[in-house]
Amino acid sequence: MERVRSVEVAARVGQRVRVVGWLQSVRRLGAISFLVVRDGAGVVQAVADPARLAALGAAQAESVVAVTGEVCAVPQAPHGVELREVALEVISEAAEPPPVQLGKKLANVPLPALLDHAVVANRFPQRRAIFRIGAAAMRGFRAALDAEGFVEIQSPKLVEAATEGGAHVFAVDYFGRPAYLAQSPQLYKQIMVGVFERVYEVGPVFRAEPHDTARHINQYTSLDVELGFITDHFDVMAQLTRVLRGMLAEVAAACAPELALLGARVPELPEAVPHLHFTEALELLAGPLGEAVRAEPDLSPAGERWLGQWARERFASDWLFVTGYPMRKRPFYTHPDPERPEHSRSFDLLFRGTELVTGGQRLHRHASYLAALEARGMSPAPIAAYLEAFRHGMPPHGGFAIGLERFLLQLLDLPNIRLAVLFPRDLTRLSP
Repeated sequence: MERVRSVEVAARVGQRVRVVGWLQSVRRLGAISFLVVRDGAGVVQAVADPARLAALGAAQAESVVAVTGEVCAVPQAPHGVELREVALEVISEAAEPPPVQLGKKLANVPLPALLDHAVVANRFPQRRAIFRIGAAAMRGFRAALDAEGFVEIQSPKLVEAATEGGAHVFAVDYFGRPAYLAQSPQLYKQIMVGVFERVYEVGPVFRAEPHDTARHINQYTSLDVELGFITDHFDVMAQLTRVLRGMLAEVAAACAPELALLGARVPELPEAVPHLHFTEALELLAGPLGEAVRAEPDLSPAGERWLGQWARERFASDWLFVTGYPMRKRPFYTHPDPERPEHSRSFDLLFRGTELVTGGQRLHRHASYLAALEARGMSPAPIAAYLEAFRHGMPPHGGFAIGLERFLLQLLDLPNIRLAVLFPRDLTRLSP
């Protein structure tokens, strides 16, 4: 008999179907037992008497089984149906009980246990829901950019020099000479603006930053965009807004069951996201956080949270752009504000009080790069190939990067970013 997936069973009332999946639980109640079988899409409940249940033998939870039975409408059962008059078959027996009980609520399992046993724990419906939403977000990201003529690229993840010019890179031995895991595709996506004008990439990036917080991770998925022939960073902000609208629309359209399971909502994205200059942000923060914030070159997490609440109260918006960060806090390729050279044509987008996106306009003249590198005491030699693109004409351009896991953290109100990663890599974790 042809296999029927769990989400298709409700449409087969009165028919006999075969469901294949993992044995999630068996609940014995006197003369009958209730089995819950889980496949990659959902669960199906089946009812068996002792004689039929005997076919399971000693099979434990998470054994792979096939259940064939008649679909009956039962309002209190999952999806309103259950299988009766069943025949059971063990396809692959689990060798031992699972390290975490997948039939229990996810909230009952400590975070270390989820991470240590991720190969099994990721089977939790709540865990799967997070990653289905992440997949939808990436589809929406790609679709929004494809519709505007962007070209998807793939850049190297082994590089000769640190992208951002900093020390927080993972060094590797590349056939006897030093190389590094890429901190971002930044330099390559800028180069490719000289080829396609508009490019994007979805891929891993690596940051050797010794953070041990609930919102940092050392390998994450970066959704990168770069576009040419812009006027300034506000063009980039407008592009980002369109991309986010596409991501949120795809999540809302494709993931209603997952959002409901996680108790999450897709936020409204205003036609015009509110924005304020970095100096204005410091003025607002000086009251609640103290005058010392006026001397800071960046926003603290507490400052971001306060501004997020301010945007919600003032504009009814979960989103807020902060523009014009000080040049001393931005990478060498950042374009300064011609009217306020100590500030940049860059921005951060705060989502529910946490930085989600960093972007801005880049330098595009070769002489400007040489001057910027000299001012920072950086040698042009390690990035000679990158600078070659600017010797041969580059348009005004800019871009941004969205951290997928940070997006999921905020969208789903997760307590820790590690819950948004299939197999997290942090200060201590290299397995599984």
